[in-house]
Amino acid sequence: MRAPALYSAAGTLLLTTLTAAPAGSAPGVPGVAELRGTAVAAARAGARGIDFGACPATEDLPGTVRCGTVSVPLDYARPDGRQIELTVSRVPATHKDPNNSKRRVPGQGSLVFNPGGPGGSGMYFPLIGALPEWKRLAAAYDLVGYAPRGVGRSAHLSCEDPKTFLKAPTQAPTHPSEAYKKERIAQAKAYARGCAQRAGDDLRHYTSLNNARDLDVLRAALGESRLTFVGASYGTYLGALYATLFPSHVRRMVFDAAVNPHPDQVWYRSNLAQSAAFEGRWQDFREWAARHDDVYSLGDTAGEVLRSYEKAAARLAAKPAGGTVGPGQLQEAFLSVGYYDDYWPHRAQALSAYLKGDPEPLVEQAGPHPETAAEAENAHAVYTAVECNDAPWPTDWQVWDRDNTRLARVAPFETWDNVWTNLSCAYWPAPRQRPLDVRTGPGEVPATLILAAERDAAAPYEGALELRRRLSGAVLVTERDAGTHGIAGGPNPCVNGYLDAYLLEGRLPVRRAACAPHPEPEPRQASPATKSATDLRRPV
Repeated sequence: MRAPALYSAAGTLLLTTLTAAPAGSAPGVPGVAELRGTAVAAARAGARGIDFGACPATEDLPGTVRCGTVSVPLDYARPDGRQIELTVSRVPATHKDPNNSKRRVPGQGSLVFNPGGPGGSGMYFPLIGALPEWKRLAAAYDLVGYAPRGVGRSAHLSCEDPKTFLKAPTQAPTHPSEAYKKERIAQAKAYARGCAQRAGDDLRHYTSLNNARDLDVLRAALGESRLTFVGASYGTYLGALYATLFPSHVRRMVFDAAVNPHPDQVWYRSNLAQSAAFEGRWQDFREWAARHDDVYSLGDTAGEVLRSYEKAAARLAAKPAGGTVGPGQLQEAFLSVGYYDDYWPHRAQALSAYLKGDPEPLVEQAGPHPETAAEAENAHAVYTAVECNDAPWPTDWQVWDRDNTRLARVAPFETWDNVWTNLSCAYWPAPRQRPLDVRTGPGEVPATLILAAERDAAAPYEGALELRRRLSGAVLVTERDAGTHGIAGGPNPCVNGYLDAYLLEGRLPVRRAACAPHPEPEPRQASPATKSATDLRRPV
Protein backbone atom coordinates (compact mmCIF):
# COMPACT_ATOMS: atom_id res chain seq x y z
CA MET A 1 0.00 0.00 0.00
CA ARG A 2 1.65 3.22 -1.14
CA ALA A 3 0.79 6.90 -1.46
CA PRO A 4 3.59 8.35 -3.62
CA ALA A 5 2.71 12.03 -3.16
CA LEU A 6 2.88 11.89 0.61
CA TYR A 7 6.08 9.88 0.60
CA SER A 8 7.65 12.35 -1.81
CA ALA A 9 6.67 15.24 0.42
CA ALA A 10 8.34 13.55 3.36
CA GLY A 11 11.48 12.81 1.39
CA THR A 12 12.81 9.30 1.10
CA LEU A 13 11.25 7.12 3.78
CA LEU A 14 14.13 4.98 4.98
CA LEU A 15 13.11 1.53 6.17
CA THR A 16 15.56 -0.63 8.03
CA THR A 17 16.00 -4.24 6.93
CA LEU A 18 13.47 -6.42 8.70
CA THR A 19 14.35 -9.24 11.02
CA ALA A 20 15.25 -12.48 9.28
CA ALA A 21 12.63 -15.21 8.92
CA PRO A 22 13.16 -18.69 10.32
CA ALA A 23 15.29 -21.06 8.30
CA GLY A 24 13.39 -23.27 5.90
CA SER A 25 10.66 -20.72 5.18
CA ALA A 26 11.95 -19.41 1.88
CA PRO A 27 9.53 -17.17 -0.04
CA GLY A 28 7.46 -18.94 -2.65
CA VAL A 29 8.04 -22.43 -1.22
CA PRO A 30 5.02 -23.58 0.82
CA GLY A 31 5.58 -26.74 2.84
CA VAL A 32 5.11 -29.98 0.94
CA ALA A 33 3.70 -31.63 4.05
CA GLU A 34 1.08 -28.91 4.38
CA LEU A 35 0.03 -29.27 0.74
CA ARG A 36 -0.37 -33.00 1.19
CA GLY A 37 -2.26 -32.39 4.42
CA THR A 38 -4.63 -30.03 2.64
CA ALA A 39 -5.38 -32.69 0.02
CA VAL A 40 -6.11 -35.22 2.76
CA ALA A 41 -8.36 -32.79 4.66
CA ALA A 42 -10.17 -31.70 1.48
CA ALA A 43 -10.88 -35.29 0.44
CA ARG A 44 -12.23 -36.04 3.89
CA ALA A 45 -14.40 -32.92 3.90
CA GLY A 46 -15.69 -33.69 0.41
CA ALA A 47 -16.85 -37.11 1.54
CA ARG A 48 -18.56 -35.73 4.64
CA GLY A 49 -20.07 -32.57 3.21
CA ILE A 50 -21.73 -30.02 5.48
CA ASP A 51 -24.90 -30.81 7.38
CA PHE A 52 -26.72 -27.47 7.17
CA GLY A 53 -29.44 -26.83 9.72
CA ALA A 54 -30.80 -24.12 12.00
CA CYS A 55 -28.20 -21.57 13.08
CA PRO A 56 -27.32 -21.40 16.78
CA ALA A 57 -28.90 -18.50 18.63
CA THR A 58 -25.43 -17.05 19.24
CA GLU A 59 -25.11 -16.33 15.51
CA ASP A 60 -28.15 -14.02 15.62
CA LEU A 61 -29.19 -14.96 12.08
CA PRO A 62 -32.75 -15.28 10.72
CA GLY A 63 -34.27 -18.66 9.91
CA THR A 64 -33.68 -18.16 6.19
CA VAL A 65 -29.96 -18.71 6.81
CA ARG A 66 -28.74 -22.25 7.45
CA CYS A 67 -25.57 -23.05 9.35
CA GLY A 68 -23.11 -25.91 9.59
CA THR A 69 -19.50 -26.69 10.34
CA VAL A 70 -16.50 -28.08 8.51
CA SER A 71 -13.51 -29.73 10.20
CA VAL A 72 -9.99 -28.64 9.28
CA PRO A 73 -6.63 -29.62 10.78
CA LEU A 74 -5.13 -27.19 13.24
CA ASP A 75 -1.76 -28.10 11.70
CA TYR A 76 -1.85 -29.11 8.02
CA ALA A 77 1.46 -30.91 8.39
CA ARG A 78 -0.47 -33.33 10.65
CA PRO A 79 -3.85 -33.72 8.91
CA ASP A 80 -4.85 -36.63 11.15
CA GLY A 81 -4.03 -34.70 14.30
CA ARG A 82 -6.16 -32.20 16.16
CA GLN A 83 -9.14 -30.85 14.21
CA ILE A 84 -10.93 -27.52 14.62
CA GLU A 85 -14.44 -26.62 13.48
CA LEU A 86 -15.14 -23.67 11.17
CA THR A 87 -18.68 -22.31 11.18
CA VAL A 88 -20.38 -21.85 7.80
CA SER A 89 -23.61 -20.08 6.76
CA ARG A 90 -25.61 -20.43 3.56
CA VAL A 91 -28.70 -19.22 1.77
CA PRO A 92 -29.52 -21.39 -1.28
CA ALA A 93 -29.92 -19.80 -4.69
CA THR A 94 -33.40 -18.44 -5.25
CA HIS A 95 -33.40 -19.38 -8.98
CA LYS A 96 -35.77 -16.40 -9.46
CA ASP A 97 -34.92 -13.84 -12.09
CA PRO A 98 -35.52 -10.45 -10.40
CA ASN A 99 -36.48 -8.98 -13.79
CA ASN A 100 -38.71 -11.83 -14.96
CA SER A 101 -40.62 -13.76 -12.31
CA LYS A 102 -41.51 -16.52 -14.79
CA ARG A 103 -37.89 -17.32 -15.66
CA ARG A 104 -36.01 -19.89 -13.62
CA VAL A 105 -32.32 -19.08 -13.26
CA PRO A 106 -30.00 -22.10 -13.43
CA GLY A 107 -27.74 -22.55 -10.42
CA GLN A 108 -23.98 -22.00 -10.59
CA GLY A 109 -22.99 -23.54 -7.27
CA SER A 110 -21.62 -21.77 -4.21
CA LEU A 111 -20.29 -18.22 -4.02
CA VAL A 112 -17.98 -17.99 -1.00
CA PHE A 113 -17.16 -14.64 0.59
CA ASN A 114 -14.45 -13.40 2.94
CA PRO A 115 -14.83 -9.86 4.34
CA GLY A 116 -11.20 -9.28 5.26
CA GLY A 117 -9.67 -8.15 8.49
CA PRO A 118 -7.98 -10.51 9.07
CA GLY A 119 -10.47 -11.25 11.81
CA GLY A 120 -13.70 -10.45 10.00
CA SER A 121 -16.59 -12.90 10.02
CA GLY A 122 -18.56 -13.59 6.86
CA MET A 123 -21.41 -15.34 8.64
CA TYR A 124 -23.84 -12.50 7.80
CA PHE A 125 -22.93 -12.43 4.12
CA PRO A 126 -25.79 -14.66 2.85
CA LEU A 127 -28.27 -11.97 3.96
CA ILE A 128 -26.93 -9.69 1.24
CA GLY A 129 -29.00 -11.55 -1.36
CA ALA A 130 -32.05 -9.62 -0.21
CA LEU A 131 -30.55 -6.32 -1.40
CA PRO A 132 -31.39 -5.17 -4.95
CA GLU A 133 -27.75 -4.99 -6.05
CA TRP A 134 -27.24 -8.67 -5.22
CA LYS A 135 -30.49 -10.32 -6.33
CA ARG A 136 -29.19 -11.46 -9.71
CA LEU A 137 -26.25 -13.16 -8.04
CA ALA A 138 -28.48 -14.58 -5.32
CA ALA A 139 -30.66 -16.14 -8.02
CA ALA A 140 -27.74 -18.08 -9.50
CA TYR A 141 -25.54 -18.82 -6.48
CA ASP A 142 -25.82 -20.32 -3.05
CA LEU A 143 -24.43 -17.46 -0.99
CA VAL A 144 -21.93 -18.85 1.52
CA GLY A 145 -20.25 -17.08 4.40
CA TYR A 146 -17.96 -18.47 7.06
CA ALA A 147 -15.94 -17.52 10.10
CA PRO A 148 -12.21 -18.12 9.47
CA ARG A 149 -10.09 -19.92 12.06
CA GLY A 150 -9.97 -17.97 15.29
CA VAL A 151 -13.12 -15.95 14.56
CA GLY A 152 -16.31 -16.40 16.56
CA ARG A 153 -17.01 -20.07 17.20
CA SER A 154 -14.29 -21.17 14.74
CA ALA A 155 -11.55 -22.12 17.24
CA HIS A 156 -12.10 -18.81 19.05
CA LEU A 157 -8.92 -16.83 19.71
CA SER A 158 -8.57 -14.35 22.56
CA CYS A 159 -5.59 -12.36 23.83
CA GLU A 160 -7.08 -10.47 26.77
CA ASP A 161 -10.21 -10.18 28.87
CA PRO A 162 -12.86 -8.48 26.70
CA LYS A 163 -13.92 -6.44 29.73
CA THR A 164 -10.62 -4.59 29.61
CA PHE A 165 -10.28 -4.45 25.82
CA LEU A 166 -12.48 -1.43 25.15
CA LYS A 167 -10.65 1.03 27.37
CA ALA A 168 -12.25 4.45 27.43
CA PRO A 169 -11.64 7.32 27.45
CA THR A 170 -8.21 7.31 25.80
CA GLN A 171 -5.82 9.81 24.26
CA ALA A 172 -4.72 9.95 20.61
CA PRO A 173 -1.72 12.25 20.27
CA THR A 174 -0.62 12.82 16.69
CA HIS A 175 2.89 13.63 17.94
CA PRO A 176 3.24 11.47 21.07
CA SER A 177 5.68 12.24 23.86
CA GLU A 178 8.46 9.84 24.85
CA ALA A 179 6.56 8.99 28.01
CA TYR A 180 3.45 8.12 26.03
CA LYS A 181 5.48 5.96 23.64
CA LYS A 182 6.97 4.01 26.56
CA GLU A 183 3.47 3.43 27.91
CA ARG A 184 2.25 2.06 24.59
CA ILE A 185 5.34 -0.13 24.18
CA ALA A 186 4.59 -1.70 27.55
CA GLN A 187 1.00 -2.31 26.48
CA ALA A 188 2.12 -3.92 23.21
CA LYS A 189 4.49 -6.26 25.05
CA ALA A 190 1.75 -7.21 27.51
CA TYR A 191 -0.70 -7.90 24.70
CA ALA A 192 1.78 -10.18 22.91
CA ARG A 193 2.36 -12.08 26.16
CA GLY A 194 -1.38 -12.40 26.65
CA CYS A 195 -1.80 -13.95 23.21
CA ALA A 196 0.91 -16.51 23.97
CA GLN A 197 -0.45 -17.33 27.39
CA ARG A 198 -4.03 -17.79 26.22
CA ALA A 199 -3.38 -19.61 22.95
CA GLY A 200 -0.22 -21.54 23.79
CA ASP A 201 1.37 -23.43 20.91
CA ASP A 202 -1.84 -23.04 18.88
CA LEU A 203 -0.94 -19.39 18.27
CA ARG A 204 1.50 -20.18 15.44
CA HIS A 205 -1.24 -21.85 13.37
CA TYR A 206 -3.24 -18.65 12.81
CA THR A 207 -1.77 -17.62 9.45
CA SER A 208 -2.89 -16.51 6.01
CA LEU A 209 -1.49 -19.69 4.47
CA ASN A 210 -3.63 -21.80 6.79
CA ASN A 211 -6.61 -19.57 5.97
CA ALA A 212 -6.04 -20.35 2.28
CA ARG A 213 -5.80 -24.08 3.04
CA ASP A 214 -9.00 -23.85 5.08
CA LEU A 215 -10.69 -22.26 2.10
CA ASP A 216 -9.81 -25.24 -0.07
CA VAL A 217 -11.24 -27.64 2.50
CA LEU A 218 -14.41 -25.54 2.60
CA ARG A 219 -14.62 -25.70 -1.19
CA ALA A 220 -14.48 -29.48 -1.06
CA ALA A 221 -17.02 -29.68 1.78
CA LEU A 222 -19.45 -27.63 -0.32
CA GLY A 223 -19.13 -30.19 -3.10
CA GLU A 224 -17.41 -27.81 -5.50
CA SER A 225 -14.59 -29.01 -7.75
CA ARG A 226 -13.58 -25.38 -8.33
CA LEU A 227 -14.05 -22.32 -6.14
CA THR A 228 -16.07 -19.20 -6.91
CA PHE A 229 -14.92 -16.56 -4.44
CA VAL A 230 -15.29 -12.89 -3.57
CA GLY A 231 -12.72 -11.46 -1.17
CA ALA A 232 -12.74 -7.92 0.19
CA SER A 233 -9.73 -6.10 1.61
CA TYR A 234 -7.52 -8.71 3.34
CA GLY A 235 -9.80 -11.25 1.67
CA THR A 236 -8.07 -10.32 -1.61
CA TYR A 237 -4.72 -11.39 -0.19
CA LEU A 238 -6.31 -14.62 0.99
CA GLY A 239 -7.74 -15.14 -2.50
CA ALA A 240 -4.39 -14.42 -4.13
CA LEU A 241 -2.69 -16.96 -1.89
CA TYR A 242 -5.39 -19.47 -2.82
CA ALA A 243 -4.88 -18.88 -6.54
CA THR A 244 -1.14 -19.37 -6.10
CA LEU A 245 -1.44 -22.54 -4.02
CA PHE A 246 -4.42 -24.15 -5.77
CA PRO A 247 -4.61 -22.70 -9.30
CA SER A 248 -6.49 -25.70 -10.74
CA HIS A 249 -9.21 -25.26 -8.09
CA VAL A 250 -10.17 -21.73 -9.21
CA ARG A 251 -13.40 -21.12 -11.13
CA ARG A 252 -13.97 -17.38 -10.72
CA MET A 253 -12.45 -14.94 -8.23
CA VAL A 254 -13.25 -11.32 -7.43
CA PHE A 255 -10.69 -9.22 -5.57
CA ASP A 256 -12.49 -6.19 -4.10
CA ALA A 257 -10.32 -3.43 -2.56
CA ALA A 258 -7.08 -5.30 -3.23
CA VAL A 259 -4.27 -5.06 -0.72
CA ASN A 260 -0.72 -5.12 -2.00
CA PRO A 261 0.47 -8.76 -2.17
CA HIS A 262 4.16 -8.00 -2.79
CA PRO A 263 6.14 -9.97 -0.20
CA ASP A 264 8.08 -6.84 0.80
CA GLN A 265 4.80 -5.09 1.66
CA VAL A 266 3.40 -7.79 3.96
CA TRP A 267 2.66 -6.34 6.50
CA TYR A 268 4.87 -3.61 8.02
CA ARG A 269 5.29 -1.54 4.90
CA SER A 270 1.62 -2.00 4.02
CA ASN A 271 0.66 -0.26 7.22
CA LEU A 272 3.01 2.64 6.52
CA ALA A 273 1.48 3.08 3.09
CA GLN A 274 -2.02 2.81 4.53
CA SER A 275 -1.30 5.55 7.08
CA ALA A 276 -0.06 7.80 4.29
CA ALA A 277 -3.15 7.15 2.19
CA PHE A 278 -5.55 7.91 5.02
CA GLU A 279 -4.30 11.48 5.11
CA GLY A 280 -5.60 12.01 1.59
CA ARG A 281 -8.98 10.51 2.38
CA TRP A 282 -9.22 12.55 5.59
CA GLN A 283 -8.66 15.59 3.40
CA ASP A 284 -11.51 14.44 1.10
CA PHE A 285 -13.91 14.32 4.02
CA ARG A 286 -12.89 17.75 5.31
CA GLU A 287 -13.33 19.31 1.88
CA TRP A 288 -16.80 17.75 1.66
CA ALA A 289 -17.74 19.08 5.11
CA ALA A 290 -16.46 22.52 4.12
CA ARG A 291 -18.70 22.51 1.03
CA HIS A 292 -21.61 21.93 3.39
CA ASP A 293 -20.70 24.49 6.01
CA ASP A 294 -24.25 25.80 5.80
CA VAL A 295 -25.40 22.49 7.30
CA TYR A 296 -22.62 21.65 9.77
CA SER A 297 -20.93 24.97 10.64
CA LEU A 298 -17.52 23.32 10.86
CA GLY A 299 -15.80 25.83 8.58
CA ASP A 300 -15.85 26.60 4.87
CA THR A 301 -12.34 25.30 4.17
CA ALA A 302 -10.69 21.95 4.87
CA GLY A 303 -8.29 23.73 7.21
CA GLU A 304 -11.13 25.23 9.24
CA VAL A 305 -12.83 21.82 9.49
CA LEU A 306 -9.55 20.42 10.81
CA ARG A 307 -9.43 23.16 13.42
CA SER A 308 -12.98 22.29 14.46
CA TYR A 309 -11.94 18.66 14.88
CA GLU A 310 -8.86 19.64 16.88
CA LYS A 311 -10.96 21.94 19.05
CA ALA A 312 -13.27 19.03 19.86
CA ALA A 313 -10.30 16.75 20.61
CA ALA A 314 -8.86 19.30 23.03
CA ARG A 315 -12.20 19.64 24.83
CA LEU A 316 -12.55 15.87 25.07
CA ALA A 317 -9.04 15.57 26.49
CA ALA A 318 -10.04 17.95 29.28
CA LYS A 319 -13.51 16.48 29.82
CA PRO A 320 -14.55 13.24 28.06
CA ALA A 321 -18.07 13.31 26.65
CA GLY A 322 -20.36 11.04 28.62
CA GLY A 323 -17.33 10.04 30.66
CA THR A 324 -16.22 7.64 27.92
CA VAL A 325 -15.45 9.57 24.73
CA GLY A 326 -11.98 11.06 24.71
CA PRO A 327 -9.68 11.97 21.83
CA GLY A 328 -8.98 8.30 21.17
CA GLN A 329 -12.64 7.50 20.67
CA LEU A 330 -13.05 10.61 18.50
CA GLN A 331 -10.15 9.56 16.29
CA GLU A 332 -11.46 6.01 15.95
CA ALA A 333 -14.93 7.25 15.00
CA PHE A 334 -13.55 9.59 12.36
CA LEU A 335 -11.20 6.95 11.01
CA SER A 336 -14.34 5.35 9.57
CA VAL A 337 -14.82 8.33 7.23
CA GLY A 338 -11.64 7.21 5.51
CA TYR A 339 -13.19 3.82 4.82
CA TYR A 340 -16.76 4.68 3.82
CA ASP A 341 -18.21 7.97 2.67
CA ASP A 342 -21.67 6.91 3.82
CA TYR A 343 -20.37 7.83 7.30
CA TRP A 344 -19.58 11.39 6.31
CA PRO A 345 -22.95 13.03 7.09
CA HIS A 346 -23.33 11.29 10.45
CA ARG A 347 -19.84 12.03 11.73
CA ALA A 348 -20.05 15.65 10.57
CA GLN A 349 -23.40 16.06 12.29
CA ALA A 350 -22.08 14.55 15.54
CA LEU A 351 -19.02 16.82 15.55
CA SER A 352 -21.16 19.85 14.81
CA ALA A 353 -23.61 19.03 17.58
CA TYR A 354 -20.83 18.48 20.10
CA LEU A 355 -19.22 21.82 19.37
CA LYS A 356 -22.63 23.47 19.77
CA GLY A 357 -23.10 21.90 23.19
CA ASP A 358 -24.93 18.63 22.47
CA PRO A 359 -22.62 15.63 23.10
CA GLU A 360 -25.25 12.92 22.65
CA PRO A 361 -24.74 12.16 18.92
CA LEU A 362 -20.99 11.92 19.45
CA VAL A 363 -21.36 9.67 22.48
CA GLU A 364 -23.73 7.46 20.51
CA GLN A 365 -21.37 7.17 17.54
CA ALA A 366 -17.98 7.15 19.27
CA GLY A 367 -18.65 5.72 22.71
CA PRO A 368 -17.69 2.13 23.56
CA HIS A 369 -20.41 -0.50 23.39
CA PRO A 370 -19.81 -3.13 26.09
CA GLU A 371 -22.17 -5.57 24.37
CA THR A 372 -19.73 -5.81 21.44
CA ALA A 373 -16.55 -6.00 23.52
CA ALA A 374 -16.09 -9.77 23.18
CA GLU A 375 -16.54 -9.68 19.40
CA ALA A 376 -14.18 -6.71 19.04
CA GLU A 377 -11.51 -8.31 21.22
CA ASN A 378 -11.75 -11.54 19.24
CA ALA A 379 -11.45 -9.73 15.90
CA HIS A 380 -8.40 -7.82 17.09
CA ALA A 381 -6.78 -10.98 18.44
CA VAL A 382 -7.15 -12.76 15.09
CA TYR A 383 -5.97 -9.70 13.17
CA THR A 384 -2.86 -9.46 15.34
CA ALA A 385 -2.04 -13.17 15.28
CA VAL A 386 -2.36 -13.52 11.52
CA GLU A 387 -0.42 -10.39 10.63
CA CYS A 388 2.33 -11.03 13.18
CA ASN A 389 2.70 -14.69 12.13
CA ASP A 390 2.60 -13.98 8.41
CA ALA A 391 5.81 -12.05 7.96
CA PRO A 392 8.94 -10.55 9.50
CA TRP A 393 8.44 -7.30 11.43
CA PRO A 394 11.03 -4.89 12.81
CA THR A 395 11.96 -5.96 16.34
CA ASP A 396 13.80 -2.73 17.14
CA TRP A 397 11.53 0.05 18.43
CA GLN A 398 13.89 2.63 16.95
CA VAL A 399 12.89 1.47 13.45
CA TRP A 400 9.19 2.00 14.16
CA ASP A 401 9.88 5.31 15.85
CA ARG A 402 12.03 6.69 13.02
CA ASP A 403 9.77 5.57 10.16
CA ASN A 404 6.54 6.76 11.75
CA THR A 405 7.92 10.01 13.14
CA ARG A 406 8.90 10.96 9.59
CA LEU A 407 5.58 9.85 8.17
CA ALA A 408 3.56 11.65 10.85
CA ARG A 409 5.03 14.98 9.75
CA VAL A 410 2.94 14.80 6.58
CA ALA A 411 0.29 12.22 7.55
CA PRO A 412 -0.52 12.78 11.23
CA PHE A 413 -4.15 11.63 11.27
CA GLU A 414 -3.71 7.85 11.29
CA THR A 415 0.02 7.18 11.57
CA TRP A 416 0.52 6.68 15.30
CA ASP A 417 -2.81 4.97 15.85
CA ASN A 418 -1.74 2.44 13.22
CA VAL A 419 1.54 1.92 15.10
CA TRP A 420 -0.23 1.12 18.36
CA THR A 421 -2.57 -1.28 16.55
CA ASN A 422 0.36 -3.32 15.20
CA LEU A 423 3.20 -2.81 17.65
CA SER A 424 2.69 -6.17 19.38
CA CYS A 425 4.23 -7.72 16.25
CA ALA A 426 7.58 -6.27 17.32
CA TYR A 427 7.49 -8.46 20.42
CA TRP A 428 5.65 -11.46 19.00
CA PRO A 429 6.46 -14.79 20.69
CA ALA A 430 5.52 -17.14 17.82
CA PRO A 431 7.72 -18.01 14.79
CA ARG A 432 7.43 -15.70 11.76
CA GLN A 433 6.93 -16.88 8.20
CA ARG A 434 8.20 -15.35 5.00
CA PRO A 435 5.30 -14.26 2.78
CA LEU A 436 4.51 -16.42 -0.22
CA ASP A 437 5.47 -14.90 -3.57
CA VAL A 438 1.94 -14.52 -4.96
CA ARG A 439 2.06 -15.19 -8.67
CA THR A 440 0.28 -17.14 -11.41
CA GLY A 441 1.52 -17.79 -14.93
CA PRO A 442 -0.37 -17.61 -18.21
CA GLY A 443 -3.18 -20.15 -18.33
CA GLU A 444 -2.69 -21.38 -14.75
CA VAL A 445 -5.95 -19.86 -13.51
CA PRO A 446 -9.04 -18.55 -15.31
CA ALA A 447 -9.24 -14.79 -15.74
CA THR A 448 -10.04 -12.99 -12.49
CA LEU A 449 -11.62 -9.63 -11.67
CA ILE A 450 -10.02 -6.91 -9.53
CA LEU A 451 -12.16 -4.01 -8.29
CA ALA A 452 -10.57 -0.90 -6.79
CA ALA A 453 -11.53 2.63 -5.82
CA GLU A 454 -8.81 5.04 -6.87
CA ARG A 455 -8.67 6.85 -3.49
CA ASP A 456 -9.19 3.86 -1.21
CA ALA A 457 -7.14 4.60 1.92
CA ALA A 458 -7.35 1.23 3.63
CA ALA A 459 -6.18 -0.54 0.46
CA PRO A 460 -4.24 2.04 -1.56
CA TYR A 461 -4.61 1.76 -5.32
CA GLU A 462 -1.05 0.60 -5.90
CA GLY A 463 -2.11 -2.71 -4.34
CA ALA A 464 -4.61 -3.34 -7.12
CA LEU A 465 -1.99 -2.53 -9.74
CA GLU A 466 0.49 -4.90 -8.11
CA LEU A 467 -2.06 -7.70 -7.86
CA ARG A 468 -2.92 -7.27 -11.56
CA ARG A 469 0.77 -7.59 -12.43
CA ARG A 470 1.06 -10.80 -10.41
CA LEU A 471 -2.07 -12.67 -11.50
CA SER A 472 -1.88 -13.54 -15.16
CA GLY A 473 -5.11 -12.69 -16.97
CA ALA A 474 -6.50 -10.54 -14.16
CA VAL A 475 -8.56 -7.54 -15.28
CA LEU A 476 -8.82 -4.36 -13.20
CA VAL A 477 -11.95 -2.21 -12.99
CA THR A 478 -11.35 1.15 -11.31
CA GLU A 479 -13.85 3.50 -9.73
CA ARG A 480 -12.23 6.84 -10.46
CA ASP A 481 -11.97 9.64 -7.88
CA ALA A 482 -13.71 7.56 -5.22
CA GLY A 483 -12.45 6.08 -1.97
CA THR A 484 -14.95 3.62 -0.57
CA HIS A 485 -13.19 0.55 0.80
CA GLY A 486 -14.94 -2.25 -1.08
CA ILE A 487 -17.09 -1.41 -4.11
CA ALA A 488 -18.62 -4.73 -5.20
CA GLY A 489 -22.41 -4.62 -5.01
CA GLY A 490 -22.38 -1.06 -3.73
CA PRO A 491 -23.97 2.15 -5.05
CA ASN A 492 -22.16 2.27 -8.40
CA PRO A 493 -24.17 0.53 -11.15
CA CYS A 494 -21.20 0.62 -13.53
CA VAL A 495 -19.08 -1.42 -11.11
CA ASN A 496 -21.96 -3.78 -10.44
CA GLY A 497 -22.45 -4.35 -14.15
CA TYR A 498 -18.89 -5.65 -14.46
CA LEU A 499 -19.34 -7.75 -11.31
CA ASP A 500 -22.53 -9.39 -12.56
CA ALA A 501 -21.19 -9.97 -16.07
CA TYR A 502 -18.17 -11.75 -14.67
CA LEU A 503 -19.82 -13.87 -11.98
CA LEU A 504 -22.91 -14.73 -14.03
CA GLU A 505 -21.41 -15.10 -17.51
CA GLY A 506 -17.65 -15.18 -17.08
CA ARG A 507 -17.34 -11.99 -19.19
CA LEU A 508 -14.58 -9.44 -18.54
CA PRO A 509 -13.32 -6.30 -20.27
CA VAL A 510 -10.52 -7.00 -22.72
CA ARG A 511 -7.83 -5.25 -20.64
CA ARG A 512 -9.04 -2.82 -17.97
CA ALA A 513 -11.96 -0.52 -17.43
CA ALA A 514 -12.97 2.50 -15.42
CA CYS A 515 -16.21 3.77 -13.89
CA ALA A 516 -17.14 7.30 -12.93
CA PRO A 517 -17.41 7.76 -9.16
CA HIS A 518 -20.66 7.15 -7.35
CA PRO A 519 -22.28 10.38 -6.09
CA GLU A 520 -20.95 11.91 -2.90
CA PRO A 521 -23.33 11.62 0.06
CA GLU A 522 -25.88 14.36 0.59
CA PRO A 523 -25.65 16.23 3.88
CA ARG A 524 -28.24 15.02 6.34
CA GLN A 525 -28.83 14.81 10.04
CA ALA A 526 -30.35 11.38 10.65
CA SER A 527 -28.45 8.09 10.76
CA PRO A 528 -29.43 5.40 8.22
CA ALA A 529 -32.17 3.10 9.42
CA THR A 530 -31.24 0.06 7.33
CA LYS A 531 -28.09 -1.76 6.39
CA SER A 532 -26.55 -1.10 3.00
CA ALA A 533 -24.64 -3.55 0.87
CA THR A 534 -21.45 -2.01 2.21
CA ASP A 535 -22.54 -2.60 5.81
CA LEU A 536 -23.06 -6.32 5.22
CA ARG A 537 -19.69 -6.70 3.48
CA ARG A 538 -17.76 -4.40 5.80
CA PRO A 539 -14.46 -5.84 7.01
CA VAL A 540 -13.01 -5.27 10.43
